[in-house]
Amino acid sequence: MEQCDILIIGSGVAGCAAALTAADAGLDVVLLTNARAPEKGSNTSWAQGGIIYRAADDSPELLAQDIQTAGDHICHEPAVRLVAERGPQLVKDVLIDRCAVEFDRNPEGRFDLTEEGAHSLPRILHVGDFTGEAIARGLGQAVEKHSGIRLVPNATAVDLILSGYHTRDTGDIYNEPRCLGAYVLHTDGDGVRIYTARETILATGGLGRIFLHTTNPRRSRGDGLAMAYRAGARVINLEYVQFHPTAFYHRLAPRFLLSESLRGEGARLVNEEGEPFMTRHHEQSDLAPRDVVSRAIHEEMLQSGDPCMYLDISHKDADWITERFPLINNYLMRWDIDMTRQPVPVVPAAHYSCGGVAVDLKGRTSVRGLRAAGEVACTGIHGANRLASTSLLEGLVWGVESAADIAAADNGEPRPDPESIVPWVLENEETDPALIQQDWMTIRQTMWNYVGLVRSRRNMERALRILRGLQFDVETFYRRAQLTDELIGLRNGAQTALAVVHAALRNKTSRGCHFRKN
Repeated sequence: MEQCDILIIGSGVAGCAAALTAADAGLDVVLLTNARAPEKGSNTSWAQGGIIYRAADDSPELLAQDIQTAGDHICHEPAVRLVAERGPQLVKDVLIDRCAVEFDRNPEGRFDLTEEGAHSLPRILHVGDFTGEAIARGLGQAVEKHSGIRLVPNATAVDLILSGYHTRDTGDIYNEPRCLGAYVLHTDGDGVRIYTARETILATGGLGRIFLHTTNPRRSRGDGLAMAYRAGARVINLEYVQFHPTAFYHRLAPRFLLSESLRGEGARLVNEEGEPFMTRHHEQSDLAPRDVVSRAIHEEMLQSGDPCMYLDISHKDADWITERFPLINNYLMRWDIDMTRQPVPVVPAAHYSCGGVAVDLKGRTSVRGLRAAGEVACTGIHGANRLASTSLLEGLVWGVESAADIAAADNGEPRPDPESIVPWVLENEETDPALIQQDWMTIRQTMWNYVGLVRSRRNMERALRILRGLQFDVETFYRRAQLTDELIGLRNGAQTALAVVHAALRNKTSRGCHFRKN
């Protein structure tokens, strides 16, 4: 059993920023990562494009306007204002000055700011095409050096601990539920341990792996969302799942993100004949918002019968391409695709959840003692569709704001007593990896075919029937099975998929990345 002031579940930009902020304020912090090191266990390290900073003629008002336009004008205005006003300064204070992230500079020594879809001007900082990896490495090193942070690797949260449900005092059931920490599986063989905290911050990332085609890492299966959902936390906007327009298409290769920065730097979407087609779909052509571009590619594929469209940047200088996009270029060369000489086959893929656990400007959820930051949370800044390169910025802002508020509002509430928590009971029925894989395939095929880019009531109702039956079977087996990371992920994936379907069925209005035929 472990006690701390703040338990942070997740080690991406939101989790690490929260940990550093809290530890700097003198709080005792435990940071859980499901990998062996913080920079290895997060969605952050997969981000290619960049993070919003500020151009010479930029302003918070202009950035806020771009965020609202991309989000189809249903973004939460106070949250948009917070990220537009605070975000760029936190990039400087935390990432540039403290963590020494070496963002690319031009020959004059100034930051090499690039433009991405739906932005009014170039304001994106980047490190080649592996910006997230550089940010994750800088934050991870700062976390590892901080004496106030206890970093726990190879740890998978099983469930949140709630007063009244996981405590020995039966009278707790009549009081307002409070999150007391989490049950945590140590995947290195140390079993399930209890971690209690005055406050818990979920920073677990996204849910892209519930879809067949996704740009997300394998643990992006909705773990934090599912735990919060089971704890009774309010979740919102789950129907707004953003599909990235350009994932590398190859029959034998996993879907690999081709950064929006490619189009920001002049790449064009073309069909098999090399004909550009985006001018037929939007006035901003290739730099239109992501939901527009994704559906345009989908429509072109349906009309032509082709399995993919193409992204062409071969008209640019070859040396410049390989220097600007080394990660993408090297990956494509492994599949015998030379982006300096030929168009790259692409399809849309599930990329980012604009919704999540509802939080306020300080990351507070509807459950006392539980906060959320990063993709698992819904702050409201994304509305119906996320503006490019806002994700890392949002995680940074809400990670810092959540932890700073906890430190500033220290109300003297005692740490929960680990002895008051009902211990976890381990079962021992063996799990068959083949069955877990089969259930995952059912989830992913169902979500892709029936709750994907274009949705209908009939298809989503069918998805609901399939997923309800699957969830019942998974929960039944879960209660008697040997606990593994894979089984935890399957349980969470089934719950998350159902929550997304319910949200998509309720919302009958097509908007942003939620598009319904009927």
